[in-house]
Amino acid sequence: MSSLLFDEPGPRARRRIRIATVVGAVAVLALLALAVRQFAAGGQLDAGRWQPYATWPMWRYLLGGLWSTALAAVVSAALSMAAGLALALGRLSRRRWVRLPAATYVEVVRTVPALLLVYLVLFALPRYGLDLPLFWKLVVPLAISNAAAFAEIFRAGILSVERGQGEAGLAVGLTHGQTMRMIVLPQAARRVLPSIVSQSVGLLKDTSLGFVVSYAELLYSGKVLASYNGLLIQTYIVVALIYLVVNASLSKLARTLEARQRRTLRPRRRLTRA
Repeated sequence: MSSLLFDEPGPRARRRIRIATVVGAVAVLALLALAVRQFAAGGQLDAGRWQPYATWPMWRYLLGGLWSTALAAVVSAALSMAAGLALALGRLSRRRWVRLPAATYVEVVRTVPALLLVYLVLFALPRYGLDLPLFWKLVVPLAISNAAAFAEIFRAGILSVERGQGEAGLAVGLTHGQTMRMIVLPQAARRVLPSIVSQSVGLLKDTSLGFVVSYAELLYSGKVLASYNGLLIQTYIVVALIYLVVNASLSKLARTLEARQRRTLRPRRRLTRA
């Protein structure tokens, strides 16, 4: 899938990437060491300040925030994937009156920050009598924003399926819709699965915008907890570690799927060339 979006880097580009990666890693480690030193000097690493996070009630509260984050992410992903698939099919339609609105939506929404959409739902819609519950004030703008990204992923996946696959479906008497549903879309979905997971990771991080609408997701729960116990730095470090573990796990899953996808497609491409 990545080869569909950009060219593979050459030897010189890979060397530059390795150098940039090493320099970036050293810079991050230096900043991390400086932060730890400052925290230690300020008494932020004292055992007494971290002891509350060894208790179950504290973790139960944070896990409740994590559950709200996961719920918002799953519902947003389901809505944006469904809309994204419809937009992708719309962009590939032979009918201009279908293709043009779908392309306009994708190109426009991709340029609009998700935060701006959250503000529109939060402040503009209530003026017109549409005041959504907190959950939907977060989910609706995220679904609108991510639908454009998923549309491009699905469109790239559909275009990556060999044209002969669709022609074979039409040759055996299937309609265009049946060919798309039974032959093209299943293959496209398998090919873009790593990209779908990667985009879902970004969507999961976007749920932190629930902080703006006061939806009790993980980050907002951390804010409430820090204002209650006064352990601001400790609370946000714990919240950051939770985000790190969840997102790193999903990213690992995406890399595993991508590697498996390459192993599956490589023999097929060799057979096609032969």
